Amino acid sequence: YAFMRHSDDLADDEAPGVDKPAALAAWRADLDAALAGGEPSWPGLRALADSVHRFAIPPTLLHEVIVGVEMDLTPRRFADFEELVDYCRHVASAVGLCCIHIWGYDSEGGRAERLADRCGLALQLTNILRDVREDAGLGRVYFPKDDMERHGVTEADLRADHAGPALRRLAADYAARAYACYDEAAGLIPLVDPIGRPVLMTIAGVYRAVLDEIVRRDYDVLAGRASIPKRRKLAIALRSLASRFLSSRDGRAGTPRKRDLVS
Repeated sequence: YAFMRHSDDLADDEAPGVDKPAALAAWRADLDAALAGGEPSWPGLRALADSVHRFAIPPTLLHEVIVGVEMDLTPRRFADFEELVDYCRHVASAVGLCCIHIWGYDSEGGRAERLADRCGLALQLTNILRDVREDAGLGRVYFPKDDMERHGVTEADLRADHAGPALRRLAADYAARAYACYDEAAGLIPLVDPIGRPVLMTIAGVYRAVLDEIVRRDYDVLAGRASIPKRRKLAIALRSLASRFLSSRDGRAGTPRKRDLVS
């Protein structure tokens, strides 16, 4: 978490004279030094390197996170949904893939990794819908150009006080995509070791509830940031505890658990 947070903070640093690309380049070099056994300038990287080695986290995932925050340094536009999916893989799915390595999981020939990717996409699409107005104010438009044109949405529409019919249709389209990803990603739960299941279910459950709230507001994604009360988050977390007792796949013949692959 500290690594992800620090990466975000470097990209969000608005102090005068800060060279964000240079700061992230130095951060990448510091990460590589720590992973190679060197002495990093940021002490938390020593703990991160230990976790990477103990849990067999692919270092490429950490590099993808840095690339992801670099993508937001300059406002960009996505031509189509595939370009958006690639962005989501860097800023969300890479984080989830790190998590399942820490929890331990049954890969099932790569199925778990694919489902973790879909879960990350679901979460990030929910973020995009929740933050349309805030992002537009920062010059960030995450809806791809072709989908905006197909629904007749302009960038000016994203800065209005309320969502018009065209933007509501676009939001409904993206909500449907997110729901499909949540439904598909549910198959990841029994593949993750019991200790990680409640965390996974809580995160997905809270974000899905935020998506439900956006739908309840009839997709008016400009009228205010959708959120859910703390008591509902607590209820989701408590319900998720039961997932620790789901039937485990740890003993399935011919399918090694990722945690078992760590020497």
